[in-house]
Amino acid sequence: MKYLIDTHTFLWYNSGDTNLSNLAQNLITDSTNEIFVSIASLWEISIKNSLGKLNIAGNYQQIFDDITENSIEILPITFTHTVIQNQLTFHHRDPFDRMIISQAIAESMSIISKDEVFDNYLINRLIRREW
Repeated sequence: MKYLIDTHTFLWYNSGDTNLSNLAQNLITDSTNEIFVSIASLWEISIKNSLGKLNIAGNYQQIFDDITENSIEILPITFTHTVIQNQLTFHHRDPFDRMIISQAIAESMSIISKDEVFDNYLINRLIRREW
């Protein structure tokens, strides 16, 4: 199955943080699943790190190596993703989260996230939020 992981999910998985749920951990490490991280998440991490609002182990460039070593694929933003984002109701005000959920919808990927607000966007869809 294909999963898109939210920014905090990636950070918690990457750092071994105990806030990551057992289900999330199992889905990410299951080799039969394809795991994706949005370029929007990487952009968010980069911005917050450069502003001093997020401390990551090592330096920002290490993130790419961590993604590669964990067989996570980077999902680029396409015009279709922006069209869906443009049509979303404002359950969520965070522009990064709105893009991430738009990508999940467009790509028919369930999302691995603690953020329950995403559930509002998934009503009557075949994808789910897992946590």
